Amino acid sequence: MYLKRKRMSRRRVLQGAGAALALPLLDLMQTTVASTAAQQPPKRAAFFYVPNGVVQSAWHPTETGEGFALSPTLEPLGKVREKISLYTHLDRVKVAGTDGHAQASTCWLSSAAPDELSPAGYPLKKTLDQIMASVTGQHTAFRSLELSCNPYQDNRESVYFDNISWYGHGHLAQSMRDPEQVFKRLFNVEEQAGQGSILDLVLEDAQSLQQQLGRQDLRKLGEYMESVRTVEQQIQRIRARQTAVQNRGLSLPEEHWTTMRRDEYIQIMGDLMILALRTDLTRVASLMVAPERWGTPLLVHDLFKDPIVHHSMTHGQGNENVRRDLEKLDRYHVQQFAHLVSKMDSIEDGEGSLLDHSMFVFGSGLSSGRTHVYSNLPIVIAGSAHGSIRLNQHHQSLPGTPVANLWLALARSMGVPGERYGDSTGAISLS
Repeated sequence: MYLKRKRMSRRRVLQGAGAALALPLLDLMQTTVASTAAQQPPKRAAFFYVPNGVVQSAWHPTETGEGFALSPTLEPLGKVREKISLYTHLDRVKVAGTDGHAQASTCWLSSAAPDELSPAGYPLKKTLDQIMASVTGQHTAFRSLELSCNPYQDNRESVYFDNISWYGHGHLAQSMRDPEQVFKRLFNVEEQAGQGSILDLVLEDAQSLQQQLGRQDLRKLGEYMESVRTVEQQIQRIRARQTAVQNRGLSLPEEHWTTMRRDEYIQIMGDLMILALRTDLTRVASLMVAPERWGTPLLVHDLFKDPIVHHSMTHGQGNENVRRDLEKLDRYHVQQFAHLVSKMDSIEDGEGSLLDHSMFVFGSGLSSGRTHVYSNLPIVIAGSAHGSIRLNQHHQSLPGTPVANLWLALARSMGVPGERYGDSTGAISLS
């Protein structure tokens, strides 16, 4: 006997005065009758960008293939190593005549071949994330989500240094820096309702929904609402910290996010990205750890006593002490990535985890900030995107292989048709 169940729309949201809270994937959204297999959750793609390259000698492992030994910089990935894959010997062609750092970030995911130059002189066309979003955006509230952990207010550099996502040359997908504004955008929080918890605003609708849910869905909903509340509390703590300092007569920037710890900033923006992905508000997102080349000193808490200038450090790698400090910073960024990977892997999503159904790409548009070269780029992918990417592998291509070969393979995995991508010579085998 087949037991029919009333199916809930995947687009169902919790609503209240001045807010709308999207829901995660629930069993009730997937099953129409008891004998019907659950619908497969969608694939997601996310990009985690690190500026200024890495210390090459500490990045590259000595082993290839399955179960390779992690390099010193990659060691923070140890707990999730079975969910990651490493790609090496992948290059981009550097075009002379434009800034090496600006070209590195803004053209990292570009679909342009080296001779397809924009009016500004960059090999810049639509980027990989936006090419994917042109397919996935038909099914989501937001086409894509672009985030940047840029705390600077001096605007020393152009938009080419603080964005990796482009609809096409001259058409920027502007990154957002303020986590509070990101939260309000994702959950449609109106300004007049922004002082309370979004969970309080949608409480009545949530209580009504709970009457329809089984035990498993009630647990999922509870975990999800707790994660939303955690992000809210993080934002509130930052705002309270800002107010306390100002009450002491000290002057701080109005934007409270500019005073956040680096790890706190990266993780809260990552949490917002994960919330957007798990609720299917978007299936494509990008997160920049920091902008390229910026010359303003930055404090990295618990790592360096004094503020550092990342870009300048990369040019001092001939000094052993500077190089070791730079290796620490590289490991720190990998550690932040690993934390987000673990969070994604802990979230149930159909028959697997959110990570299992995603491709989460870590990388930089430079190999080394010291030499400004684009060869042998650092790239790690976490998640198998529904089993389409073989994990726990070090995939080493032939020297000189275009990174566009990997971008082509990832685009195809996300359902984008096409035989070429930039200067690709063929898609890399992901499996």
